Amino acid sequence: MYDKNTVPTKTNILSVNTYKAIGIMSGTSLDGVDLAYCIFEKNKKKWSYKIIYATTYNYNNKWKEKLRTLNQKDAFTFVKTNIEYGHFLGLITKKFIKKNNISADFIVSHGHTIFHQPDKKITCQIGDGSAITAQTNLPVICNMRSLDVALNGQGAPLVPVGDKLLFGNFEYCLNLGGFANISYDDKNNNRIAYDICPVNIIINNLTEKTGKKYDDKGNIAKKGNINNKLLKDLNNIRFYKQLPPKSLSIEWLYQYFIPVLDNYNISINDKLRTIYEHIAIQISIATSNYKEKNILVTGGGTFNTFLINRIKANLNHKIIIPDKNVINYKEALIFAFLGVLRIRKEINCLSSVTGAKKNTCNGAVFFI
Repeated sequence: MYDKNTVPTKTNILSVNTYKAIGIMSGTSLDGVDLAYCIFEKNKKKWSYKIIYATTYNYNNKWKEKLRTLNQKDAFTFVKTNIEYGHFLGLITKKFIKKNNISADFIVSHGHTIFHQPDKKITCQIGDGSAITAQTNLPVICNMRSLDVALNGQGAPLVPVGDKLLFGNFEYCLNLGGFANISYDDKNNNRIAYDICPVNIIINNLTEKTGKKYDDKGNIAKKGNINNKLLKDLNNIRFYKQLPPKSLSIEWLYQYFIPVLDNYNISINDKLRTIYEHIAIQISIATSNYKEKNILVTGGGTFNTFLINRIKANLNHKIIIPDKNVINYKEALIFAFLGVLRIRKEINCLSSVTGAKKNTCNGAVFFI
């Protein structure tokens, strides 16, 4: 157990090399809100981290429905929900702080993505930062994507800065969340990262039709058979032919991916089995530029044994699965770290990843 007595005392957060931050992350799969209390330290130009406490607050059915349908509501409902969700995040963070008897320098909130259409210069993550600050009485950093999008970037993925500075000993960082995304350095030492394909968001969507919340260890998909025609159609979706930078969204899923599935009158088991193979193939393509490297795999999909086995079967790389805290909370950890970089006025978004006009320091800051 980490000794709280060794936690650095509060000081001027603008001029130190040690930071205590809480990262808040809500993913597209609506599993819940991840909170991670982390300590970061810079020593001789190298960053280190510790996840001290972390937890997930599951959404109740009311919040799931609100977040799932908000993109279809009127402007007043949208604004009202943005503020309500900010207070909700603030309240659960306050509860998290009290339960673990911790003190943080600041909070970094990703929010929950409702719209992400960077081609139209639109990205929106709700969760009003001022409401979080009001509830917690702590500085809050949020709105982490909009500056990059304003500069013609994808606004995603943002995690690669953390991958490079905190997990640079792995050649690839692969996250299996609502969507799969990957991060690595090219031969010129530029960070490359992009979304690969849908994972948990589509697996859960289909699994819920069987009366279950998720495909535990891939047991449902394992009973199905690959439909080769469907597999070919999925692999031929235009997105997969595009070069990075590129990112995926719920809008894309419903516009391009699900209609392909709907063309096939086959069992849920067969659709799932085919999707698992599709995911494994797309990850294989994404990692084909190097041979026999280490891949750090995180995200909820890591616990899906059958999915991991299918990915391994399609790769010649070594899969590294870290401890559960890193698996579950790596994104919350890295968003906390992006806040550290924001406070230090350092680059926390890479144009080599997003395609923006230049590297930027993203995030709106609310002080109290």
